[in-house]
Amino acid sequence: MSSQIQTIEQYLSNWARNRFTEVFPETDTSEIALDVVPSTDDSFGDYQCNAAMAAARLLKRNPRDVAKALLADTSLPDAIDRAEIAGPGFINFHLKNDWLARHLESLQSAEQLGVPGVGAGRTVVIDYSSPNIAKPMHIGHIRSTVIGNALDRLHRFLGYRVIADNHLGDWGTQFGIMILGYRNFRDETALAADPIAELERVYVKSYEQAKADESWMTAARAELVKLQQGDPENRALWKNFVDLSMGEFERIYSRLDVRFDLARGESFYNDKLPAVLAALREKGILEESEGAQIVRLDDEKLPLCIVQKSDGAANYATTDLATVKSRIDEFAPEKIVYVTDERQQLHFKQFFIIARKLGWHADLVHVWFGLMRLPEGTFSTRQGNVIKLERLLDESVSRALALVKESSPEMPPDQQQAVAEAVGIGAIKYADLSKDPQSLITFTWEKALAMNGNSAPYLQYACARIASVRDKYREQFPGRDPDEFPIVLGEAIERKLATRVARFGDIVIRAAKAYRPNVLADYLFELAQIYSTFYQNVPFLKAPEGTRESRVRLCEMVAATLRTGLSLLGIRTPERI
Repeated sequence: MSSQIQTIEQYLSNWARNRFTEVFPETDTSEIALDVVPSTDDSFGDYQCNAAMAAARLLKRNPRDVAKALLADTSLPDAIDRAEIAGPGFINFHLKNDWLARHLESLQSAEQLGVPGVGAGRTVVIDYSSPNIAKPMHIGHIRSTVIGNALDRLHRFLGYRVIADNHLGDWGTQFGIMILGYRNFRDETALAADPIAELERVYVKSYEQAKADESWMTAARAELVKLQQGDPENRALWKNFVDLSMGEFERIYSRLDVRFDLARGESFYNDKLPAVLAALREKGILEESEGAQIVRLDDEKLPLCIVQKSDGAANYATTDLATVKSRIDEFAPEKIVYVTDERQQLHFKQFFIIARKLGWHADLVHVWFGLMRLPEGTFSTRQGNVIKLERLLDESVSRALALVKESSPEMPPDQQQAVAEAVGIGAIKYADLSKDPQSLITFTWEKALAMNGNSAPYLQYACARIASVRDKYREQFPGRDPDEFPIVLGEAIERKLATRVARFGDIVIRAAKAYRPNVLADYLFELAQIYSTFYQNVPFLKAPEGTRESRVRLCEMVAATLRTGLSLLGIRTPERI
């Protein structure tokens, strides 16, 4: 792990904090943001510090005077060419060109591009995807799966020990409906041909019957009770549903390049539920209400939380509390991150508070995302208006294949197919990950499969184009090694590109800390755009010796950054498109 290399933000922020302590030693700085961050406008400098603005209120001084005091009678960090005070008290920093070039060279030779292992020695559990057994994955599952997997990859890259847990929906009332429908409506021929599609058909038909006939729902509940009590026949059916579904899920996860450390359903925690109720009683926060067991959350201004129904059945709150306790006992995580849609916000607020009341120590984080909708409304398995996830992937790959055949007709068919798989699935992932997770997404084929602009294919093509520069250099200058020449930042566009490449480590840290993969996606798109301007406006192979090699090295750094960044989003980068 390359934890010995500081990012530029870490380096300058440490200087700013130390300097503030020197100048104002009696001031408590714990509540002040003393960070140095990238400038919002390149014309103001490379980095800026806004600490004087916040500190001025605490010190009861003019913020510009605070900024002047911070810069007075001191040596600037080695990286800084000059520092300027702007406006009411902003401090703008300009990096030295030579220092920036040497820093870039150190990043090029460092493990994982010098991104520091800030998570070393820390454990995080990330709970994501979580499809329901006996139902096919549809495009409504794509957000939890790809957002969760990106957070998984970001945290692993930063050195965290990550436990990726696919918390499957394999228990509950739907299985009573499923078992009753399976016994009455299944078609053996259809079941053999497409098991999950047939199970879905059976479930939908049984659910419709239950809505129309209360006696059917009563019978379904009875089947559920038998399942919960260990009835051998119902248990065997349930296990068959689980096995069939897992086979389907794993096939799709393989295409998405998604892997889990655990795949535990709600049923795994069934025998741990009584201990949760006992713990709540011991803390004196459990009470009975109309036959149900509840926890009141009046002080938190939230509705009461039912942890056991009046018929004695557990619910999601009980199961999730048991899951938290099990994860803490088994993995001792610093934090547990849940990636689900926005409709579950109240549920997570409630059971997070209850877990804290029980004294269970882990930082519980709910990363919620906006729903994905069709133009005509939301998805529902019960309503039968979903687009199967596999169909989405197939369609995207098919469209990508047409693009690849057009751009590279000489490429062997098997290679065209492999590239199309990377481009098509990358397009689907990026269409989601490039958006703020909390945004609402209305799904259309046109948006999901856009092959230009801010899209995965655009970035993948940028990587392939840079690879061609490297190949052409090797052809024209065989035996030459660009790394034997120093990086020189002579042109303004070279310098701009270098500053963006050098920000990669800070971007990765920020995206993980904020649980927002779109921060990384935005950065990669900007980097690719700057590279395009660089490529179009300065000579490469026709440049003088030294300048030529410096630019090839800069290209290598951009390519490595784009490839690494896209891999953290779960997107592959073919050498050719």
